[in-house]
Amino acid sequence: MHSLSSIGLALAGAVTVSAHSYVLDIDVDLKTYPGFRPMNGSENAPVIVGWNTSAWDMGWIGEDSYATPDIVCHKNAENAQGYAPVAAGDKVHIQWNGWPEGHKGPVVDYLASCGDEGCESVDKTTLEFFKINQGGLINSSAMAPYGEWASDQLIANNNSWLVEIPSSVKPGFYVLRTEIIALHNLTTGAQHYPQCLNLEITGNGTELPVGILGEHLYNSTQPGLDRSLNVTTGVTSYLVPGPTLIPDAVSIPLSNPVPTGTGSIITATASVSAIASKTATSPSKTVHIVTVTVTATPGVKRGNGGSLFARTTERAHVDERRWYHQGLGF
Repeated sequence: MHSLSSIGLALAGAVTVSAHSYVLDIDVDLKTYPGFRPMNGSENAPVIVGWNTSAWDMGWIGEDSYATPDIVCHKNAENAQGYAPVAAGDKVHIQWNGWPEGHKGPVVDYLASCGDEGCESVDKTTLEFFKINQGGLINSSAMAPYGEWASDQLIANNNSWLVEIPSSVKPGFYVLRTEIIALHNLTTGAQHYPQCLNLEITGNGTELPVGILGEHLYNSTQPGLDRSLNVTTGVTSYLVPGPTLIPDAVSIPLSNPVPTGTGSIITATASVSAIASKTATSPSKTVHIVTVTVTATPGVKRGNGGSLFARTTERAHVDERRWYHQGLGF
């Protein structure tokens, strides 16, 4: 019989060895909203906030796909049918399914308005993204010889990231595009892990910044994507790729709040049943609430530098969130 600690170490090893990842869920005001789990595609609920993909290997998008739809929200991404409600000025906590320490690189966050029609059926190739947050090379002298990168901060912050929605952004339906870019492989070039999630932003903002189509965000000539970058031996400076940050972008310190419950996913279509069957319908202004139950249960200890690791499984249509924290019993 395996001890709880040995199980935790096995889980930690699996994450460390894996070269891939995805967003498990996001938390807003300590409420959890599910992302898309590519390894258990058949178990994903029909109404979630994360866009589904065909990235069953949890793999990456390469430079040869910069001008293709796959760079927008990952491989063959399809629209999520629900939204996480968030007020402009609030923070979104993004929980990744682990991240390998050797995959150094930046973390970037974008928003794109879906317009009045909502995000359930928007053409992803028409979304215009503006950058609201980024982290690149944090300290070239730390963690020799690589330097400290945003990806290292993500790992240290429980394999999670935190982004603030600018208070100036006007209310509406948006796609949050969050992405880790791994720079460790000089042969393949940069490896992109884009993830898209639907938000309904509320508040008193009036701004809709000018954005850029997803297929125009990157090109291989950008300094931050140059194959001559050798992060394995260290670099002294780094320019995060993509467009510049919007003027109202907010840089905030990372934190790792533990959710206390499950949020009610918002849908903005004619009926929830239409959403569940993925039948295209004309959106209306009626808002429906779909509740997904998450039961917090005691977890096992995990030996990965004390990081908190959220792992979600589905059993009989019930999400069980298990939290792993080195040295703490929850």
